[in-house]
Amino acid sequence: MSIRNSKHSNFFGRAFAILGAASAAAAAVEGHRRPHDRDLRTLGIEPGNFPGTSKL
Repeated sequence: MSIRNSKHSNFFGRAFAILGAASAAAAAVEGHRRPHDRDLRTLGIEPGNFPGTSKL
């Protein structure tokens, strides 16, 4: 694989990871659950700074 293809693969892999983490985090919040720390980190959110969810 050339360097150019490797950069494109890395970009698309990261983009899909972010979309998946965003979808999982949104579903958790809608279900009144706390998202997984892994998903929060992928989105650039420090898990310790994310508030716990409470029933609205």
